[in-house]
Amino acid sequence: MNYKMIKILILFIPTLTIGVWEFVRHEYLLPYISMELGNWLAPILVFLVSITLLLKLFGKMEELQQQLLKEQAAKTVLQEREIIAQELHDGIAQSLFLLSVKVDRIKNTDNNENSTLYTSLRMTAQQINEYVRQAICSLRQPPQSETLVWQSSIQHLAELFEDESGQRVRIDWNIRDEDLSTKEKVELYSSIREGLQNIRKHADAELISIEGEHIPGGWKVLITDDGKGFTGQPLEYPERFGLKIMKERAERLGWLMKLSREGQQTILCIEKREDVAYAAHSNSNRG
Repeated sequence: MNYKMIKILILFIPTLTIGVWEFVRHEYLLPYISMELGNWLAPILVFLVSITLLLKLFGKMEELQQQLLKEQAAKTVLQEREIIAQELHDGIAQSLFLLSVKVDRIKNTDNNENSTLYTSLRMTAQQINEYVRQAICSLRQPPQSETLVWQSSIQHLAELFEDESGQRVRIDWNIRDEDLSTKEKVELYSSIREGLQNIRKHADAELISIEGEHIPGGWKVLITDDGKGFTGQPLEYPERFGLKIMKERAERLGWLMKLSREGQQTILCIEKREDVAYAAHSNSNRG
């Protein structure tokens, strides 16, 4: 039932009710009901019809209005995201391209020091450019509705990753939606996405798994892959911008983040415990 039909019914139902009542009263009930009693019964009848029918129509109208407001808000947000994405493309992305062109000029020199500098700068420019392009792509996609189940968002992220990389992703998610605040959902989603991108670029893995489970006082997320692993401390590598951002995000939210190698598997662990989060919050307040 559309908005126009609801308004028509609201206008005509009381009128039709009075008309039907007057017709029945004069044709069939006049010997039994006096004119005075009939006049008293008419508004009562209209009131009862209004309670049973019109209230439902008013409720339906409010639902349609709320739906319209949500659609308008979503459209506004999407337009703003498109504007931001366009500004990123016209500003930062093009500046990075120009930077890459200038860096390529260093390659023409025979100086070994310049050659090493070129390799480092080129890699850095490519990584930053890729992050910016990912941000532009994400901004140009419609934002996920808050009413969607959180696990559906993770499943959608995994499917996109599989389509882009050809790598399989297994999901075992047991964290309830209500156990995560809206901010935690946004930040955790970004961390999982960055973890998957890191695997795609560096791990050369065939099977990847994302697990979310409850632990006493919080939850834990594990991103596991069977790739070639790592040497040293990747979180300390200067060119690993994604891992550094993830680590800073985890510290800001009071989460624990650890990257380890166990057997033939690399495990990225993001963990929240209430005692750790409280201590981190207290330390940040003292600072």
